[in-house]
Amino acid sequence: MPKLSAEKRRVREHTLSAPLIDPFQRTINYLRISVTDRCDFRCAYCMSEDMSFLPKSEVLSLEELERLSSTFVRLGVKKLRLTGGEPLVRRDIMHLFRGLSRHLKSGELEELTVTTNGSQLTRFADEMADLGVRRINVSLDTLDPHKFAAITRWGKFDKVMAGLQAAKQAGLKVKINTVALKGVNDDEIDRLISWCGDEGFDLTFIEVMPMGDIGSVERVDQYLPLTQLRAGIEEKWTLNESDHKTGGPARYVEVMETGQKIGFITPMTHNFCESCNRVRLTCTGMLYMCLGQEDAADLRIPLRESDDDAVLEAAIREAITRKPKGHDFIIDRDHKQPAVGRHMSVTGG
Repeated sequence: MPKLSAEKRRVREHTLSAPLIDPFQRTINYLRISVTDRCDFRCAYCMSEDMSFLPKSEVLSLEELERLSSTFVRLGVKKLRLTGGEPLVRRDIMHLFRGLSRHLKSGELEELTVTTNGSQLTRFADEMADLGVRRINVSLDTLDPHKFAAITRWGKFDKVMAGLQAAKQAGLKVKINTVALKGVNDDEIDRLISWCGDEGFDLTFIEVMPMGDIGSVERVDQYLPLTQLRAGIEEKWTLNESDHKTGGPARYVEVMETGQKIGFITPMTHNFCESCNRVRLTCTGMLYMCLGQEDAADLRIPLRESDDDAVLEAAIREAITRKPKGHDFIIDRDHKQPAVGRHMSVTGG
């Protein structure tokens, strides 16, 4: 094995010490956990309608997910976000929320949040708030019930609307995540901004990402650059740049007319890799250091082979040394295959 130079040895030693530092000197303090790949919707830009999901035997138990999450917290992660699939359809999911909430009480963890499609909020909003969840992201791409049915295929619009009201009543701060879809919801942008202003919700627009086979739909036909979307918004609304940050990739502006914030997540037109502070854990224990790359570390092996958390910590630290500088997303007519083969529901949005 060739000898490392003194500088490379110093960088490696620094990378292998707490907190988690990647090779590009970015501190990793944000973990997104896909607690299930299953979902009660079949959104047209996310998955095909006849999805095959993981066998339950491959999915980590809630106790294993808690142990993994707690190890990351011990290594300096300050923010945990539970995602899916749809996280709130996982059986006994509140058991995991209860286990992780102890880190909020101790002060080790600054924030426990969730991204949801809103379908289960009438059941769980109050309990999540009681356990220390303060804000949630709700995926909603249209305010038209007919379009909603077409986009989600299986979703119930009235159920999501009731869930949003339950979240408000529980005191949860809500941010709406809207995927910009050309020819689908691009005629609703002003209505979404106005509605979010009336409801007191912030709003984030997201460019469609080339992940997973979604059947006969062409992503190039769905793709709407947010530079184009924002130009249209600025014709009607007054946008002021904001330094607001949530730990995620969105860049925010404030809408003077509503007082609410709009975020833009632009993995295609302007990636956010230079400030990436996050990694993603799947429900099978695979740790993806980048959403747009296939390299991953299998944490299920050290998790199940040893009760010694030092073994698990070493595996996590080694994985962080492989975090790439950025992703390779691309959408165009010449690239028929998705840039990344796995579906968003596997990795967690």
